[in-house]
Amino acid sequence: MSSIDYLRPAPVSGHIFRRRRKSGDRWMAKWRDAAGQHQRVLGKAWRGRGRPTPGHLTKQGAQRELDAILADARRGQLVAPTRPVGGATFADAAAEWLRYIEHDRKRRPSTVRDYRIVVDNVLVAALGEAELEQLTSAHIDAFRARLVAEGRLSARTINKYLALIHGILKRAQRVYGLSANAAAGVERQPARRSGEFDVLSAEEVEALARAAASPQDAALFATAAYAGLRLGELRALRWRDVEFDKRLVHVRRSYVERDEGVPKSGRVRSVPMIDQVARALDELSRRERFTGDRDLVFCNDAGEHFEDSALRRRFYAARERAGLKPIRIHDLRHTFGTLAVQVFPLSDVKAYMGHAEIATTMIYVHHVPQVDAAQRLSAALSSEAAATPAQIAEQVSAS
Repeated sequence: MSSIDYLRPAPVSGHIFRRRRKSGDRWMAKWRDAAGQHQRVLGKAWRGRGRPTPGHLTKQGAQRELDAILADARRGQLVAPTRPVGGATFADAAAEWLRYIEHDRKRRPSTVRDYRIVVDNVLVAALGEAELEQLTSAHIDAFRARLVAEGRLSARTINKYLALIHGILKRAQRVYGLSANAAAGVERQPARRSGEFDVLSAEEVEALARAAASPQDAALFATAAYAGLRLGELRALRWRDVEFDKRLVHVRRSYVERDEGVPKSGRVRSVPMIDQVARALDELSRRERFTGDRDLVFCNDAGEHFEDSALRRRFYAARERAGLKPIRIHDLRHTFGTLAVQVFPLSDVKAYMGHAEIATTMIYVHHVPQVDAAQRLSAALSSEAAATPAQIAEQVSAS
């Protein structure tokens, strides 16, 4: 492409289409200009004959609205347009929010997919027909109460749904000029982390590795338990990320839902490579194939990303052969967390595990029992009781 091509204005094009709604069909405009792709509710579709009533459009009227939009866009007079809120529904706002997080915010495809499933199957199904101007906190609270009454979802899941609604309406405030966010006034469900999860001891991790179906699975189980990598990060690990001389494993990528991208935290991190991991990976690096810098450490027979569901089945089988309690493969990461907090400062553990918040790391502190706490406290009290008044006064003045 020549430098002249970069100076040419981006082509402006668009079309109208009719979106069916129980409350009345809408004429929609969709167009692309230099700022990207846009969509706007033009107005309610006129179904009758003769002159349409105010707020309604015929097909010809909708086309004229689009022609005016395209003309402004070609003149550069249509920058970040705010769409009229009149007639727009929650479904319209949800579609715009999904477009925003995918194309503007560049969220991972797996994240967008998960959001889209919830939005389409739950939120739009319940609130999609509601017009934004008519949507109130009472409507959203009724939706929350209905989910609670059904008893199928946890409080955390219900709160996640409410957070998504809040994000959709927050975007609608910017795009449609919506005056208030109705989700802001809805109370969340009380939810607390129990702090309970299962981990393995070092002996149990070794038993799991011995029961693995292959040396690669054994090395993967050891790396998960002693380096704390997520399954997606293990699937994307390459030999160039393993530095034996510096005793480090670099977590640069993650492979989830057939898409390789940055780790969940959005940041590259490095984890200490302890002897157990170094021995397992060193043995694996001596295999006949797939040992180059760009090759995957854990791969299938073709050297490509292995299937996660197949690995889970092999993990469960190895767990049974080893006679271990029914833990999940993600609990191997928890195993690393409980070991790490006993050795490293919390800030280091947070970095090693790729946590966004220190509160997440704190769950491992609460999980690790302080077996000597009673003994240490008793010793401190005994020491204080044996001290003379003069010694106590001296300690107080020193403090």
